[in-house]
Amino acid sequence: MGTPDFIRELRASAGHQLLFLPGVSAVVFDERGRVLLGRRADNGLWAIVGGIVEPGEQPAACAVREVYEETAVRVEVERVVLVQTLRKPIVYPNGDQCQFLDICFRCRAVGGEARVNDDESTDVGWFDVNDLPEMKRFSHFRIEQALLDEPTWFDTTPMG
Repeated sequence: MGTPDFIRELRASAGHQLLFLPGVSAVVFDERGRVLLGRRADNGLWAIVGGIVEPGEQPAACAVREVYEETAVRVEVERVVLVQTLRKPIVYPNGDQCQFLDICFRCRAVGGEARVNDDESTDVGWFDVNDLPEMKRFSHFRIEQALLDEPTWFDTTPMG
């Protein structure tokens, strides 16, 4: 889907200034314990699924929606894996700036066949957790945390 309409409307008045936005990411496991990844169209790297929470949308519902929109896989949310504000704002090529609060969910696949389902990915697949493709630390860390049987991880280090 790309940039949600509500952000386009915000940008019309806010210009390129920094926006603080709620986002979600989802670590999805199938019945064999494999993790669902998509190869991002914007940078070519494999990553877990994620997206921006729409106004009025619950974060867990957003995770379910984003996974389906991007991969055609139906999921159930099992638990919150972590909550973290990303340290550095992202500056997009057009000059827009965003900083995201990420709520990461562990999810279980309950239906659908993994495939590219929108223009945000060029490939989608299931991967053994011991044989993951090259990814940014963002995805690796969330997968590691989702595999642990521990309480939700929170970043308690001060910003700045």
